[in-house]
Amino acid sequence: MQPQRERSEVRPRAGWMVMGKRARLSALEVCNILITILSLFPVASLQCKILKCNSDFWASTSNSAREEEFCTALRAYNGCVRRTARTCRGDLAYHSAQHGIEDLMSQHNCSKEGPTAPPRAHTSAPPPPSKPPAPDSQERSDGPEVCHYERSVPRHAPQHNYTHCGFFGDPHLRTFGDEFQTCRVEGAWPLIHNKFLSVQVTNSPVVPGSLATATSKLTIIFKNFQECVDQKMYKAETDELPAAFADGSKNGGDRHGANTLRVVERVPGQHVEIQARYIGTTIVVRQVGRYLTFAVRMPEEVVHSVEEGDDQDLYLCLHGCPANQLIDFRTFRARATETQGKARVRSGTAPHGFTYQAARARCKERLPVEDVYFQSCLFDLLSSGDINFTMAAYYAFEDVKMLHSNSKRYHLFEKDPFVGNAAPAGLHWLQLVLVHCLTVYLWTECCSAQL
Repeated sequence: MQPQRERSEVRPRAGWMVMGKRARLSALEVCNILITILSLFPVASLQCKILKCNSDFWASTSNSAREEEFCTALRAYNGCVRRTARTCRGDLAYHSAQHGIEDLMSQHNCSKEGPTAPPRAHTSAPPPPSKPPAPDSQERSDGPEVCHYERSVPRHAPQHNYTHCGFFGDPHLRTFGDEFQTCRVEGAWPLIHNKFLSVQVTNSPVVPGSLATATSKLTIIFKNFQECVDQKMYKAETDELPAAFADGSKNGGDRHGANTLRVVERVPGQHVEIQARYIGTTIVVRQVGRYLTFAVRMPEEVVHSVEEGDDQDLYLCLHGCPANQLIDFRTFRARATETQGKARVRSGTAPHGFTYQAARARCKERLPVEDVYFQSCLFDLLSSGDINFTMAAYYAFEDVKMLHSNSKRYHLFEKDPFVGNAAPAGLHWLQLVLVHCLTVYLWTECCSAQL
């Protein structure tokens, strides 16, 4: 299911898609997906009352219902969603519900015309006692070969190429193409979306009145994959870094290859690693201070496994930040220097507690090489004064050393890494236009001379 996509220069929005290949879904799975979406956008969802429609539909289909009853409940659900159109038109959960209803009607051969009695909760005998849950990861089989990405490479075939994306600090982004940017991206934004998983971050302001934002929430959805794993969601936010998926499990579910997806807690409340061996992917999530960092190692084949018809260009790890979200560090540094000068005159101290030289000295303690990670540390200390951002940059670089496949690319050096690609791109176009005009002029002069 994909929401309608919009892009606005003033208020960019990010798409969030969670469905892979279409399959026949149970009402429980549909509600799980909708609840996931609602949890990502709780304020808007409550304002537009889409939650009420969802809960009514859930109440009427919580037990196994006959196909006719299911279609009746689905039509009632459709009517409820349509009645919220005026208040929910800009809400992602509303559009997701619309697409989900269309899919379910098609899968269950439900007619749009028919009885739409209000949903009624079913009363039935209590279900028989369920079997105790199967033991988690350690006692499960590793599953079939298809669930092991590394083993899928034929003998003598080229090895998989791996790439890395990191997102940390104010926030700073290292894309799969090793571009380094600093962005605003306040609110919810998608980092990754392909056939296998989706990752979304929510960034909150660090200091009132400043452009500085940092990641306060992270949601990862691993989609159903053959006989390997069930759909799983991992959700972290400030002061809550779980050692399990949202359903309490630590692996991929009840399938034969469930053990190829695992949550491993490295440091309680501070460092979690998610190993998805069925797609050759490792994800590292940390909490440093009040904010989260994200790093991933992923095969290029998986990175580019975009779903058919998906032309969304807002996936930050793949495409970078939109031009209107990039932060010009040179302008920021000039303003910070001016502000610090005025503050010293008034009170003898710099705003946020760091002068430029003091910030340099503090970042040097952890990041002796003046690469983009050192520069990001410097930027964060000057913009926020939060000493924890020093450690965020340090751990981001440590994750690069652990996850990046090319040791020569650990350090990135740029003359000014915080300008992003907006200004250079504009300059490149201007240069092309000037070269083109010059070429036409010279050609015209040459032809005139020959005549």
